[in-house]
Amino acid sequence: MTETQTNWLDEEVKNTNTPTAEFEKLESLKLEDGKIVTFTVDFSVPFVKWQDVENKTSKAIIPVTHKEVKKNLWLNVKNPLYNELCQAGRDGQVVFKVSTTGTQKNTRYTIVTED
Repeated sequence: MTETQTNWLDEEVKNTNTPTAEFEKLESLKLEDGKIVTFTVDFSVPFVKWQDVENKTSKAIIPVTHKEVKKNLWLNVKNPLYNELCQAGRDGQVVFKVSTTGTQKNTRYTIVTED
């Protein structure tokens, strides 16, 4: 390979795992196993999407506020929680309590509702 080929490939590798639009780089919200986390979602602008080419997934970068600190929640758009958040947001809900069970691929999220 020539040096020119290497240079553009280096740039391509750097840019393949970048978001499709600009977003505020913030601390990530951690949803931990066995805990209920309360946060507020900012639905004022569309969520930025991030394409993970290597794992063939698309994640939404969701702006949230947790304990009065702005953070980003990175969530696979195929995760059922993503759809639930979007539906609830469409219906006017902005504050969520989410319970987490399991880890990695076995992780399950549940929106906690108070009756």
